[in-house]
Amino acid sequence: MEVDIIEFKAPTESNKALFIWDLQAGYSHAYIYERVFSAFSSFGPLFLVKVLPNSPSVSPGFYSLVKFYCSRHALQAQRSTDGTLLFQSTPVKVHTPLHTPQHTLSLSLSRYLSHSRCLELANHCLGFNGWSTRIINVRFCFHCQLVSGRSQTTLRYGCLLELSFPQHGVSTRGVAVIEETFSLSGTHLEKENCKLQRWVRDKALVHAFSSVLLILLGDGRVMVELRPGDQLRLEDQPDEVIKVQIEYILFYVFIYVHTSTYTCECIHRKRGRAIRIYIYIYIICVCVHINTHRICYCVSSR
Repeated sequence: MEVDIIEFKAPTESNKALFIWDLQAGYSHAYIYERVFSAFSSFGPLFLVKVLPNSPSVSPGFYSLVKFYCSRHALQAQRSTDGTLLFQSTPVKVHTPLHTPQHTLSLSLSRYLSHSRCLELANHCLGFNGWSTRIINVRFCFHCQLVSGRSQTTLRYGCLLELSFPQHGVSTRGVAVIEETFSLSGTHLEKENCKLQRWVRDKALVHAFSSVLLILLGDGRVMVELRPGDQLRLEDQPDEVIKVQIEYILFYVFIYVHTSTYTCECIHRKRGRAIRIYIYIYIICVCVHINTHRICYCVSSR
């Protein structure tokens, strides 16, 4: 039985790429791109579609480069479209390059796929209900310091999540750590904090997908396997996934104090003071219920 393996990384093999020649000049670049993408995506998920004008030394027109994740899909597309009209009045030529095009190597330097491409490939091959994620924990710390008279806040997040494929009985874990420094305060810093939370979750999911192999069988079925030795066990968490300390609470005290101070300038002074008192009481109540000086937040995902 014919078997193909798809990895969640940029394809670099020449047998996964196709050149489409003799595209007529009477169509716009956007129209040609749309029609080429529509025609070739019917054979399988696409990593890349590029439409470029012919060099001045040849007749006016365009040529296109299409890259698949799977060599079988590329071969099927080449056999089905070579010599056909595709969307124009004259036939096109579709061939597999003898080697990987040099001007596309830069697109493949990043080994693993981006977050959006991982989702696109997983949904295409497995369906929207074919996989799920669960955040095991998100860990955080922050540090404030004065640099040249300006307050700078450094935020650092670590995330550990689990990626599961229920229909295949397979699961793996991904981990990510990010750190950013901002010269912001109040609500602006809180917005950046929310962005970092999303970013670290996305990076952890990309890391989890990096150990996944999609096995395409000849009868159209898809199996999920894990690359040997790439699984992250819970006891093997790297030290970089930092432990949440009492600083997590102090960070939100920092945020709320700045926010409430701004609020006091806009509303009645007594009301602003009441807001600050409420925040302090809330923080004290939280601290009373903490028996250790470290806090781990376990956040469940969809």
